[in-house]
Amino acid sequence: METTELWSYRDATWRGGALIGLEVEATDGTIGKVADASDDTARSWLVVDTGSWIHGKKVLLPAGVVQQIDLDEEKVYVDRTKDEIKSAPEYDDDRRDDAGFRNEVSGYYGGRG
Repeated sequence: METTELWSYRDATWRGGALIGLEVEATDGTIGKVADASDDTARSWLVVDTGSWIHGKKVLLPAGVVQQIDLDEEKVYVDRTKDEIKSAPEYDDDRRDDAGFRNEVSGYYGGRG
């Protein structure tokens, strides 16, 4: 997956702001809720609050991992497993827009398209 695709929603009509509060479903189960989101061109992302699932950890998911959105069910489906998300680079709100952090996240999620 190219970096631009990784940080862009697969459907141009999807908007991150509309996803805040929705449940996030990995390929093998629920991982948490969307706490924050971005709609920046080629730099879109979701911050997922995993709650008690991994001790309140937050993770940054590039928009390109969003596979489907079901507004009726209030769910966002991503094409990664719970373990892949659990092992993602540690999220830090202060580094969210830092190029080095984004490269680290790109390297982690970009290995699979």
